[in-house]
Amino acid sequence: MSHAASLKTFKLSIVAPCYNEAPGLPEFVRRIKTVCTTLDCAHEIVLVNDGSRDNTLAVALELADRDPAVRVVNLLRNFGHQAAVTAGLDVAEGDVFVLIDSDLQDPPEVILEMVDAWKSGADVAYGQRRKREGETAFKLFTAKFFYRLLRSMTKSNIPADTGDFRLMDRRVVEVLRSMRERHRFIRGMVSWVGGTQVAVTYDRKPRFAGETKYPFRKMFAFAIDAITSFSVVPLRFVTWLALGIISLTILAGIGVVAVKLVNPNYFIPGYPSIIITIVFFGGVQLLALGIIGEYIGRMYESVKARPIYIIEQVYQQRSGRVEGQVPHRV
Repeated sequence: MSHAASLKTFKLSIVAPCYNEAPGLPEFVRRIKTVCTTLDCAHEIVLVNDGSRDNTLAVALELADRDPAVRVVNLLRNFGHQAAVTAGLDVAEGDVFVLIDSDLQDPPEVILEMVDAWKSGADVAYGQRRKREGETAFKLFTAKFFYRLLRSMTKSNIPADTGDFRLMDRRVVEVLRSMRERHRFIRGMVSWVGGTQVAVTYDRKPRFAGETKYPFRKMFAFAIDAITSFSVVPLRFVTWLALGIISLTILAGIGVVAVKLVNPNYFIPGYPSIIITIVFFGGVQLLALGIIGEYIGRMYESVKARPIYIIEQVYQQRSGRVEGQVPHRV
């Protein structure tokens, strides 16, 4: 379907990863349905259960039993947020897609503005946060630092203060479906695709229920995935570091020779300087090996070509009851 034709009649796919989101899931679906009713368009709500440990699956199935527009993708275990998003995009069947977390920090009502931007010709309308209520000063600082660091280290123009909350035309999603790297950074991948991408600003709200699923450990791992997926600057940093140390060593050697010529007894024999030198160079070598190892490890996992996710079943109401299908795309 062409973009012009799809403006008149289009199907909207809402893709929402869910991990231990049972308390807030009914309210999330209710607000999404209100948005879809306002748009008066065909729609589906794809809830991806990413190995939740609470009764998220049971709540999602109950919602699917009530509404044929709700589809539940149940992953065999927890594969992580980015893999769950990928599974939802692979299963969804719309003409235009919206990625949104089910914790209601990103207001579903913003989708109305995103659809307007899409109708005006945008291929991607991404949510850009003006305010972030309910988040610590540390979280706000690290988020700002991360995006600015990432933009300085990569060739992709990844907007600052954004998440995965965005609307995408089907053409963009088809390209994303062809990109099967294991360590995924969806917002960076969307930026890399290009096209007309516009910002829709909004105020991010506190969680409706439950606790954050991104503690510092996961945030740090996510940042490493983002940087290594889109930049070789860390590898070049090792090269420049090595060249810098070699230059300093040459200068130090020249200085030692000069001092020895002027005053042969200036230096006191001993081991401290030797030990410091050995420890310093040992640290540099370990740093270099660690950075190189990060890239080699990612290449190793990619070569194995294991699936990004495994779907147990896709549930949807058919003939008045919830039935399951098992797709094979992974």
